[in-house]
Amino acid sequence: MAAREHDGLSLNVGKPGFIRNRDWPTHLLLWLSMAVILFPMIYAALIATQTNAEVFRFQLTPGSGLAEHFDQVWNDRNLPRFMWNSVVQAVLITVAKTVLSLLAGLAFVYFKFRYKWIIFFFVLITLMMPTEVMILALFRFVSDLGWKDTMAGLVVPFAASATGAFLFRQHFANLPRDLAEASQIDGASPLQFLFRILIPLSWNAIGALAVIQFVYVWNMYLWPVLIISDQERQVVQVGLQGLQGIGTGLTFGPLMLGALLVSIPPILVFIALQKPFMSGFALGADK
Repeated sequence: MAAREHDGLSLNVGKPGFIRNRDWPTHLLLWLSMAVILFPMIYAALIATQTNAEVFRFQLTPGSGLAEHFDQVWNDRNLPRFMWNSVVQAVLITVAKTVLSLLAGLAFVYFKFRYKWIIFFFVLITLMMPTEVMILALFRFVSDLGWKDTMAGLVVPFAASATGAFLFRQHFANLPRDLAEASQIDGASPLQFLFRILIPLSWNAIGALAVIQFVYVWNMYLWPVLIISDQERQVVQVGLQGLQGIGTGLTFGPLMLGALLVSIPPILVFIALQKPFMSGFALGADK
C-alpha cells in the first residue's frame, strides 16, 4: 500500500486486489463459463492421444497412441489432400461472394434503375430459403452443365450471397452521400469510386463477411457429398467421415485428432481477421 501526501493529509492509495474487487463474482462466472466451453476441446485433445482401450477406461491423462493416430490420419487417410481441397473451395467462394456482394451493394445504393426495390425484395426472400430446399434442382442443373467432380461445381452455385448483398447495401447506405457527389465531380467512374473510396471505408464489413463465409464453406457437407464422387477431389468434412472406422471398428482417437486438425484453418482465419470482424459487428451495432 503506497502513501501519498496531499494538502497535509496522508492518503493510502493502492490497486484493488481480486478479493477486494466487488466484481469478483462476475469474473468467477466468466472463468467457469470459459472452462465449460473449453472442456470439450480439451477432452477431444486427450482422446486424440489415446487408444480405444484407454478411452474406455475414461483415462484423463494423455495416452500412447498419438504418433500412430497422426500417421493414420495424415498419411493413410490423406487428410492433407482433403484440407487443401477445402481451402481452395473456401477461398474461392469467399472471394467471389465478397466481390459480388460489393458490386450488389454499389448497385442497390448508388444506381437508379427500374424495379430496384422489387429486385432487392427478392434478394431478401432468398435469405429465408435454406440450401436444402433447392438442393435437388441445383444438383440437376450442375449435372447438366457437366460440373460433377469439378471445383466449378463446388464453387459457382455458392458464389453469390444474399447476406453479403444486404450487408453492403446497408453499410453503403449509411455512408455520407457527399462522397458519391464529390467523386462524380472529380470524374471518377463507378468502379473507381468503389475501389478508391468505398472499399477503404469498408474493410471492417469485408472482414466480418469473409470470416462468416469461410467458416460456413469450410463446414459444408451435404453439397460436396452429392456433387463429388472422386475421393481425390473431396472436401475435408466428408473426409472426416472416413476416420470413423480405421481397422476393424469405430476408432475414437483418429477421429478426434482429425477434427482438431481440421479446426486449425478456421481458427487461423478468425485470428487473422479478428479485429475487422469485431469492428464490423460493432459498426453495425452503432448504426
